[in-house]
Amino acid sequence: QVQLVESGGGLVQAGGSLRLSCAASGRTFSNYDIGWFRQSPGKEREFVAGIRWGSGSTTIADSVKGRFTISRENAENTVYLQMNSLKPEDTAVYYCAARWGVSFYLTNSASFGFWGQGTQVTVSS
Repeated sequence: QVQLVESGGGLVQAGGSLRLSCAASGRTFSNYDIGWFRQSPGKEREFVAGIRWGSGSTTIADSVKGRFTISRENAENTVYLQMNSLKPEDTAVYYCAARWGVSFYLTNSASFGFWGQGTQVTVSS
């Protein structure tokens, strides 16, 4: 199993930046993938960004492309989501998730079996 802990959320003004962290711990394989998803009230969970741990290949959602980037720190088993030029529509609870041993697209939330508790991001106008 793997334990995921998100941090870095908070309240920010439109146009500002936040960096979210997802730290993984526990007994697990090292070659898992990490995805970032978000969910706001009344909406379905939405893919934001993902990274394949082994290769470093990344996928960024069109809605945040050019503003958000995903990166990793292998030594600390940590994945970061850098969010720039934030907009009010980015307001959501952001979750990181982990998976391994599958070949589904990173955008497929159902393919991720382990989830963190989420961190709230609120962007004010």
